[in-house]
Amino acid sequence: MKQRQVFPEGPLQDRDNENELDLSNLLRTLWRGKLWIALCGLLALLLGGYYAYGLAVPVYTAKTAIALESRQEQVMDIESVVTGLGGDQSTINTEVEVLRSRGLIEDLVMDMYLLEDPEFNTRLQPAPRLSIGQVVDFVRSLVSEPRETRPITERAILDSTINQVLDSISASNLRQSFVFEITVTTQDPDKSAAMANRLAELYIQDQISVKFEKTEQATTWLSERVSGLQIELETAQAKLKDFSTNTELVNAETLAALNRQLKDLRDRRATLIAKAETAEDRLQILKEAREDGPAAFVEVANDPALNQVYRRLQDGSVGAETAFETRADALITRAELEATRAASQVNAIEASISEVSTRIDNQSEELVILEQLQREVEASRLLYEAFLSRLKETSIQQGIQQADSRMLSRAVVPSTPSAPRKPRVLALSLILGLMVGAGVVLLREMAQNTFRTPEGLEGKTGHSVIGQIPKIPAKHRRNVLEYISQKPSSAAAESIRNLRTSLLLANLDTQPKVIMSTSSVPGEGKTTQSLTLAQNFAGLGAKVLLIEGDIRRRVLDEYFQHDQRHGFLSVISGEVPLEKAIVHDETLKADILYGEKSNINAADLFSSTTFADFIMGLREQYDHIIIDTPPVLAVPDARVIGQLVDAVIYTVHWDTTPQRQVLDGLKSLQSVNVRVSGLVLSQIDGNKMKRYGYADSYGDYSSYYDT
Repeated sequence: MKQRQVFPEGPLQDRDNENELDLSNLLRTLWRGKLWIALCGLLALLLGGYYAYGLAVPVYTAKTAIALESRQEQVMDIESVVTGLGGDQSTINTEVEVLRSRGLIEDLVMDMYLLEDPEFNTRLQPAPRLSIGQVVDFVRSLVSEPRETRPITERAILDSTINQVLDSISASNLRQSFVFEITVTTQDPDKSAAMANRLAELYIQDQISVKFEKTEQATTWLSERVSGLQIELETAQAKLKDFSTNTELVNAETLAALNRQLKDLRDRRATLIAKAETAEDRLQILKEAREDGPAAFVEVANDPALNQVYRRLQDGSVGAETAFETRADALITRAELEATRAASQVNAIEASISEVSTRIDNQSEELVILEQLQREVEASRLLYEAFLSRLKETSIQQGIQQADSRMLSRAVVPSTPSAPRKPRVLALSLILGLMVGAGVVLLREMAQNTFRTPEGLEGKTGHSVIGQIPKIPAKHRRNVLEYISQKPSSAAAESIRNLRTSLLLANLDTQPKVIMSTSSVPGEGKTTQSLTLAQNFAGLGAKVLLIEGDIRRRVLDEYFQHDQRHGFLSVISGEVPLEKAIVHDETLKADILYGEKSNINAADLFSSTTFADFIMGLREQYDHIIIDTPPVLAVPDARVIGQLVDAVIYTVHWDTTPQRQVLDGLKSLQSVNVRVSGLVLSQIDGNKMKRYGYADSYGDYSSYYDT
């Protein structure tokens, strides 16, 4: 019995670096697809040449240079009316847009009669037999109701022509300069140069006309404004004159004198008021003292005459009392007169103050009005003089405007077309073709889900590839062994010998006796491989037995024409001895034990002790026993038989079996601790390998592909 070894799990699991880009592998992939890449490059080169030399219409490019005059000097300094352009970047960008403005291009179209040029007026071109627009309109008419077509107006034709002209014109500013380049590209060299030069001329003329219009507008507006200001000035002067005639105000000095007079009157009023109050107080004192008696009155009156009379009164003189009363009444009367006179003076000066104040108020208001009228007259005069001066300057400026740009160099008629640039087209076509070819190769490699190289198979599964068997050129399965026998030096025969050698050298101490051949799915070549391997072992003089382990399909009848009714089921059951069930084939040079159909489940049969004892008995009679089992993913038979064998050969159909199926099949064997001795890449198509670019991976057989 063979020693069982646990199948390593690592190789069947995803690698950590699986998604990393392997540059060497990428380069090898591109190298394998070098023929496809070269073919795509050649096709692209031919298409590019056909376009450049056949389809492409040559176009010619002409350039005109314009220099911008930054802040040009005027004959008269009238910056607010006509000024030069600034040199900032925004001004430069604005002028670039002006060069490509629709208004300027429309002037160019009308000036050069481009509406009559089929290159720009596409309606003058002959209608194409087939175009994308026609296809789109046809499809749209099938899926929806036809739209109402509007009549084409002259304006629409003009706009379309302007759009075409705009597509052929470009304007740019040379860096760090005030120079613009106008580039025109058309199918006619003379037309390109003429359009470039004419557009520059129209641009310069447009600048002059814009300035002329601005100057004319300024002159008109200034004339109207001067007339209005003149009327305003005359009106203000008339108001001032009328007011000066009707007012009493002489001048501001008179008003100042009135203010001084008012101050003097107020000072006098204060003195008179004090005097009146004093007289009134004396009068009251005298009256009160009169009532108090002669002595008190004499003391208060302080009158010498009264004093004499009072002394006579004291002496008792006759008539003294009457004289005293008379003198006292006289003093009181005089005090009353003084009080009355002082009050009259106060009232008089109050009237004078009121009159002067009224005169001052009236003349102050009139002075304010006078000064306001004078300011209005002065302001109107200044405005009138300023606008009149500007009007005269603007009138002089008319007719001497200068453009802000000048033509630096005129466009010359190009001698060679600017496009298509044939060498560049060819180079780009070749590069694009090579890139497309490389992309196709890489996409095909990415989409490839089968195994084409032993390195790829080993890398995915973790098992060694011990055989690479090319496709045997036999029309029928019956001719396979005959082909191997008749052509012992063919690639197929050499590959079988290599497989045999790999099996024998895998363990020099204990060579495998029982060998199981299986695969993932049917049709991978495991049966053909079993036959040829048995034939090869027999060719070494070994006693070999081939057992048909697939009792469900029984495909050995398609390789041989033996009339054998009994198989190994009959031997196991004891119905016939082994010698009667075995068939010896001369071409195979080995014994064959066919399978038989049975009502017993095949997996149960192979799991029985009887079958294990049967295999043990065969070990003593044969040097090598090869069991051809069903596919692993189809039925569990191979996983059961694998417990009894010494070596397991797992066959993978080249460029056919999906990678997922191979990995699932190996994993199913791993789950029951069946160790796969090696993988065989079968039915390799040499012609396809060459097309894929893998021929160098099979150097051992490359010389036999034509055999």
